[in-house]
Amino acid sequence: MENQLEKGALAPAFTLLDADGHEVSLSDFAGQRVIVYFYPAAMTPGCTTEACDFTAYRPDLETAGVAAVLGISPDRPEQLAKFREKESLTVTLLSDPERTTLGAYAAYGEKMNYGKTIMGVIRSTFTVDVDENGVGTIADAKYNVKAKGHVERLLKELRA
Repeated sequence: MENQLEKGALAPAFTLLDADGHEVSLSDFAGQRVIVYFYPAAMTPGCTTEACDFTAYRPDLETAGVAAVLGISPDRPEQLAKFREKESLTVTLLSDPERTTLGAYAAYGEKMNYGKTIMGVIRSTFTVDVDENGVGTIADAKYNVKAKGHVERLLKELRA
């Protein structure tokens, strides 16, 4: 995939609505390390696994220096709120229905789905260091991740 972000690249700034309809910006996390992950759709099996794992491992991620986990999908805030309540999620879920942020992170495009090439969300995870001015730098970028076991692998890398 072209235009994928790599370590050291500027993290595209964003402001999106969370599950409660409040604006959340990358710059809100000035001086902190955050994980920004992109997933196709709330309440689907792989996305539920990933969101529940990020919630379960959140204390470990915080110990490893991660201030927040931001999950971004094309779902509307109302759908995100239902997902959060149903699965008791503690990660921040953000709505990108226009797929602007997904596109900026190269997390939307052609992908294989059951042997067919389709346009869709590419499951991706970024570790972003946000400086004191609110500007993010990619510390790590992973594309086409598998939902199962992903958070554990990420945590091992963060601890290394």
